[in-house]
Amino acid sequence: MRRVLSGILGMALALAAPAALAQGKPPLKLGGILDMSGLYADITGPGSETAAKMAAEDFGGEVLGRKIEILAADHLNKADLAANIARDMLDNQGVEMIYDVAASATALAAGEIAKARNKIVIFNGPGSIRLSNEACGPYTVHYVFDTFAQANVTGLAAVKQGLDTWFFITADYAFGQDLEKDTTNVVLKSGGKVLGSVRHPLNTADFSSYLLQAQASKAKVIGLANAGGDTINTIKQAAEFGVMKGGQKLSPLLAFVTDIDAVGLETAQGLLLSEAYYWDLNDDTRAFSKRFMQRIGRVPSAAQAGVYSAVTHYLKAVKAAGTTDSAAVMKIMKDTPINDMFARNGRIRADGRMVHDMYLFEVKKPSESKGRWDDYKLLATIPGNEAFQSLEQSRCPLVKK
Repeated sequence: MRRVLSGILGMALALAAPAALAQGKPPLKLGGILDMSGLYADITGPGSETAAKMAAEDFGGEVLGRKIEILAADHLNKADLAANIARDMLDNQGVEMIYDVAASATALAAGEIAKARNKIVIFNGPGSIRLSNEACGPYTVHYVFDTFAQANVTGLAAVKQGLDTWFFITADYAFGQDLEKDTTNVVLKSGGKVLGSVRHPLNTADFSSYLLQAQASKAKVIGLANAGGDTINTIKQAAEFGVMKGGQKLSPLLAFVTDIDAVGLETAQGLLLSEAYYWDLNDDTRAFSKRFMQRIGRVPSAAQAGVYSAVTHYLKAVKAAGTTDSAAVMKIMKDTPINDMFARNGRIRADGRMVHDMYLFEVKKPSESKGRWDDYKLLATIPGNEAFQSLEQSRCPLVKK
């Protein structure tokens, strides 16, 4: 009898050992460096954190026997703070992958910290083309959009419509400068002219002096090379100044559905813009957006939808690799196409650019909208290999020419 009990006890201990071992494993921590309270909070912020948590939950909450833990910190749109947060996450908190990073200057700073530690960083909110060019790394991924694609899709469409003279109102930091430069190249190559530009500090409240210069230029298009709260304020104040009624077109070179909602269709109607994602594109985007809305109370921005997709893609690669080793995981991420509610046959290239379709939209008139968030008419779907900079043009040192 003792021998039988001893055997049963031994079997129980043997079965319990793996479970105990799994419980003893440290969590797999993913860290978001976000704008939680500033001008990009609606684009990224709490919504990006929620999207990452949704991805972890949908994956089952654990991978390789480790519980998935989602962290988030507010960088307050300060590059030095973003670098310090990245350093603390990677050196002290045990974070294995950093997601989003919200704005370009902060992304460039945090990216260098991750690069020095051979850790994966996936950019969802920032747009600077530098992230997949000069600032690229073996473990960096630029996932959602960039200044080249935004300029290529919106700028080219505008010039084709005869809107061939431009003036830029530009946010004076990496993202705005790159967006103006990339759009200028598209306009000039298409036979258009740039009549001038003016730069404003990040998070500007009063755009009157910049708009007066834009009006005086007599340009057919005033290109807004800014984002978030700055874009919202520019559009609202342009309407107050009668810019659009005076015959000039406003072209927000980076705008999200949350921005259009804040501006309102009465003011935003007729704007041409490009996006990487829209909640009402198909059944998959609508299903995800419905679940997201139940938590946040608004539809996801392209950056937030991109976070969900990117975190899911990363977790699948970790599971397939059987490790969190950056080289092993990144190889699978680059070898595996991305097919989900965000992308169809998306692929991560050698320079870290995730290539996927982009969309050209026109903002609806109030009479065309069926309700809140029904803001866009789809004009064109641009294949990724046409929207994004080609690999041959890349200035990423990892790309072999």
